[in-house]
This record gives sequence, structure tokens and C-alpha cells, in this order.
Amino acid sequence: MEVRKNMAGKANMAGKAKAAGKAKAAGKEKTAEKAKTAGKTRTAEPKRSAAEAKAEADRIFMERLGRHHDELRWLYMELYGNDDMFAELCGQMKWYYDQRTEKLKKLDAEREKAGEWYRKRDMLGMMMYIDNFAGNLRGVQEKLPYLEKCNVNYIHLMPFLDSPKGRSDGGYAVADFRRVKPELGTMEDLAELADKCHDKGISLCMDFVMNHTSEDHEWAVKARQGDGEYMSRYFFYADPAIPQEYEKTVPQVFPTTAPGNFTYLPEMGHYVMTTFYPYQWDLNYRNPRVFNEMMYNFLYLANQGMDIIRIDAVPYIWKELGTSCRNLPQVHTIVRMMRMIGEIVCPGIVLLGEVVMEPDKVVPYFGTVEKPECHMLYNVTTMATTWNTVATRDVRLLRKQMDIVCALPREYTFLNYLRCHDDIGWGLDYATLSSWGMKEVPHKKYLNDYFQGKTEGSVSRGELYNEDLVTGDARFCATTASMCGVESAGFEQDDEKMDWAIRKDLMLHAYMFTQSGIPMLYSGDEVGQVNDYSYKEDPDKAPDSRYIHRGRFNWDLAEKISDRTSVQGRIFSGLEALEKIRRTEAVFNADAEVYTKDYDDTSVLWVVRRAEGEELHAVFNFSDEGRKIWMPEKAEYTDLVTGVREEVETVDLSGWDFVWMKRG
Repeated sequence: MEVRKNMAGKANMAGKAKAAGKAKAAGKEKTAEKAKTAGKTRTAEPKRSAAEAKAEADRIFMERLGRHHDELRWLYMELYGNDDMFAELCGQMKWYYDQRTEKLKKLDAEREKAGEWYRKRDMLGMMMYIDNFAGNLRGVQEKLPYLEKCNVNYIHLMPFLDSPKGRSDGGYAVADFRRVKPELGTMEDLAELADKCHDKGISLCMDFVMNHTSEDHEWAVKARQGDGEYMSRYFFYADPAIPQEYEKTVPQVFPTTAPGNFTYLPEMGHYVMTTFYPYQWDLNYRNPRVFNEMMYNFLYLANQGMDIIRIDAVPYIWKELGTSCRNLPQVHTIVRMMRMIGEIVCPGIVLLGEVVMEPDKVVPYFGTVEKPECHMLYNVTTMATTWNTVATRDVRLLRKQMDIVCALPREYTFLNYLRCHDDIGWGLDYATLSSWGMKEVPHKKYLNDYFQGKTEGSVSRGELYNEDLVTGDARFCATTASMCGVESAGFEQDDEKMDWAIRKDLMLHAYMFTQSGIPMLYSGDEVGQVNDYSYKEDPDKAPDSRYIHRGRFNWDLAEKISDRTSVQGRIFSGLEALEKIRRTEAVFNADAEVYTKDYDDTSVLWVVRRAEGEELHAVFNFSDEGRKIWMPEKAEYTDLVTGVREEVETVDLSGWDFVWMKRG
């Protein structure tokens, strides 16, 4: 039991022919020089063989284009009604396809044949800031052996494209979509890292910011100079009445730190739409030039070897006066087109949608089985509800959330996490909570007080983000370890409290691994890294408390993972054991049947997974007190954590403990 203790259609045809013709013309000029070069370096290869290879590549592209052309053209024309721009798009798709390396094309073919390659039960992700983790892209490449030791085969590199210092929003204010921040390296470094990762079976994920650009972006600079072509790529208004009309229906994202949705530029005498921060100008996707150019940026980045493209702030992409400018039908049209463009040019690419909203607004971004949009979506609500459960010791809301997710088609894939680079917003089901006597405003205050360590019995430490002193609303920031009590126990040098903190940390990770989808760790969580308060000393970071959990990775802690008596070794080895179980047991298959089991104790969450004739009973105790768990019937079970197989009727769980019992 020591292990558990430590783990605790005709017109269309004409359009198709036109598009294909323009595709050939568009690609011809741009690839001429490359063809010459290739001819010089491959003289030993028979010309017929080269011609045959090109003919086969062209055939594959035309086959993929033909599969999607009619729907793609219909949607494009519905949105833009511009045949010439559509033909240009098709031409550029062919050009970017031709630029894709043979190695990437081979990977595309393998993934097409495999189908849903990203849903394998051995998938384990880790998100990180490049500079915090390893200094730069070459540093990340050098640290790949460590990531392999962590069993990670999916790396999410947090924003690394060029953005202005002090006005970057953590890298989400992109000044150049084709340039890496100089301090992090070059595009060549990125492509090399991707290549090395692919050799090791590791996939790379990056953020693609579609909603806006930095005010330093080339388009914005020209727009500020009064160039009408570039002003049309944003939302500019000289008449303040129009922005005022938008403000009547469009919610504010950051009412405290960046109120309103427009910024006045006195040197231009115009207002520009800035949904997030004043230095982030919203792109106007009513302009087909914007859509086309952003798709070219998408394909360029895919050609650097990216495997997963995270679409940032998806619901905000389309703006319409008189609406909330959220989740409008045109957004789904754009994402659907992006999905098809990817399947034509680079079908090995996966689209991950960032939709930070309630479940009924998240699920539509999967599209339908027949007309899919995003391959994966973040399981945001479950993440927030998990921490609500920690604070309340009441699993009812979490169980309800899980029941909603489990009822969805099994083809839908969620990315699951305990925390991310961002804050925890308390977007909970308050209608349900209210029916249980928990009102929204006081409940949010309770949660924020609890996780700051201000309530009796709380071991959590952290800080509020974007606090509204009028409404009392706020979000919360901290590392997983600090929220579980590792920080406070270490400060107090209390070994018993540390045991509890580690057990809680591992139990929550076990719960995350039990969910259907892809588990994602945040760099540092594998070694129990706590909050970093040094951000307050940096004037560029001090105003943003989210940097409290974006600290530099402590490599001194990583040196301790082999010591199974250390905090780092206990957490790392506990996670390692869980990861091994998950990738080897069929009950964790992506297509497994998953449901929650009714249990009369509101502190106990019971999850059942069934696959290949086996049944997993995963039971989690969200309370400080021990619990005796009665199995459905006295039968032979295998404790997946300890490996012990025996007849079991009851299981004793300590506080914040769990069990994975397999039958069959």
C-alpha cells in the first residue's frame, strides 16, 4: 500500500476547374526556383522518377481538394461572394502543399491512414513557456530526454511568435505570424525542434491567434498611417455612435484592467475595436483578404512541423452589430473552412479550439460527425468544477458536469487539465448551485477566499486576478501544488501536512487521467513546483498576477525526482505510475463507455469505465475524513495501483485518496 500512499455540384464543377487552373498557375512561379535547385542537387535521380513523384503528389492534392471543394466553395461564397479570392485561396493551398517537406507529407499519409491518431490512450501532454522551461527553442530540444522521462508525447509551446515587450498579453498580441521572438530563436530552430520531436514520436502544439493582431503588426502600422486597404482589415469608426452601439450588446472581457471594446486613436481621429487589450486590434473577417491571409499564416506554421494548432479565442472571431459578438454562426463557417483547408494541405494537423464558455456553447465547436470543425476542445468547465469540489467537499456539481460530457458522442475529444497558463474563472452552473442554497456572488467569494488560504482549514495559497472591487468578482491563480497545500506545508515544515498535500495532488491527477480525452500537465506540476512571487519584481509582469504560476522551471527540483523520499520524487513517481497504468490498460481507451455511479456520500465521486470486457471502478474521496467504500458486489478485483488481485467487498480510503479497481 506504500505506492498508494505516495500517489495518494455544375457551377461548382466549373469553379473547381477554374480553381485548379489557378492553383497550378499560382504555384508555378513560386516553385520555379526551388525546382531549379532540386534539379541541380538530384541529378543522379532519373527525370522520369521525379516527374512521377510530382504527378503522384499532384494527384493526392487534387483528390483531397476534390473531396472538399464543393462545400468549401459554397461556404466561402456564402460568406464572401468573391470567386477570384476563392480561386486565389485554392492556388495558395497548392503552393503551400508543394512547400511541405516529404517527411511531413509522409507523416500526413500515416495519420490519414491511422485516423484519429491523437486519441490514443498513451497521449500525454505538457504545456510550457519556452523561456521558462529551457531558455529558447534549442534549449527545449536539449531537454527532450527529460520530457521523454516524463512520458510526454505532446508538447504545447506557449506563445512564441514575435510580440512587443510590455504589450504582449503573454504573447497573444502577435506582431509577426512568421517570426519567432528573437530571444527564443528562429523559424529554422522551430522546424528543427519539430523534426527532432517527430523522430521521438512527440507532437508539437502552438497557439494561433486569429481574433486580433498586435498594434505593432505590419497591417496595423499601415492602418494607423491611414491606408484604407489596411484599415479595412480592422474595425475603424470615426463616428463614436457606432462603437457606442456595439457597447450596448457586447460584454467586456476585462472590465477592470481593460474596460470597453474600443480604443480611441487621437492621431487618426478613429476608434478601433479592441475586445481584449487596447494594443490588440480585432481583425475584420468580413474582409476575405483577412481570412485568406490568416489561412496562409496557418499553413505556413503547419509547414514548420506543427501538429496541433490551438485556435485562440475562437468564439470572438466574427463581429456583428446588435449582437454579443460571441459564438455567431459565421464563426462556425470559418472554423469549418479551416478544418477543410487543413485536410487538403496538411491532414496530419489537429485543430484545438479554445472555447472558454459553458458546455452548451462549447460543444457546437466540434461541428457534427459529418461536418466536423475542431478536433479537440478544452474541458474548461470540468476544470473549474473540479476545484469547486475541492473547496466544497461536494461532488454533486462535478458529477453533473461529468454526466453531460459522458453523454456526448465518443468521437468528441476533450483536452483535460487541472490548470493552465491562464486563471481559473468560476464559470460554474450557478442555477444548479442556487437550488442547493449556494448563491453566485457569495459562493465566488468563498471560493476565492478558500484558495487564497483565508478560510479555516484551507491549505491553498494563491492570488486573485482581475478583481472587480464593485461586483466582488475575480479569478484565481496558483500552481496545482500550491493549491493542494505543498507550498503551505513546506513553509510550515510540517511533514504530516505535506503527506496530505501530495496525496491530494496525486488524487486530482488520477481523477484527470480517469476522464475521457487527453490529459495535459503544466510544466512544473510533475515536480510539485509552487507559486513564484518574484514576478512582482518585474515591472512588465507585476500588474498581472497570472505570472505567479508562470515561473521559471526549477531544474534543481528535477534533480530530486530519483529520490523517492523527496516531495519531488514522490509526486513524479506517483504520476509516472498513473501514466503507465493509463497507457497499458484497455479501460482507458478513448472509445470506452464512461459514466458516473450513484453513491450516497456527496464527498465521493465514483466513475466507471468499460472497454474490451473489462470494467474500472475509479473512486475518489474529496474529503478530509476516511471513507469505507462498498463495491457493487463482493468479487475479484485488481487494484491497478498496487497490482494486488483479490476478492474485495469494501475498500478503505483515506482523506483525499482514490482507488482504481478493475474487474474482468
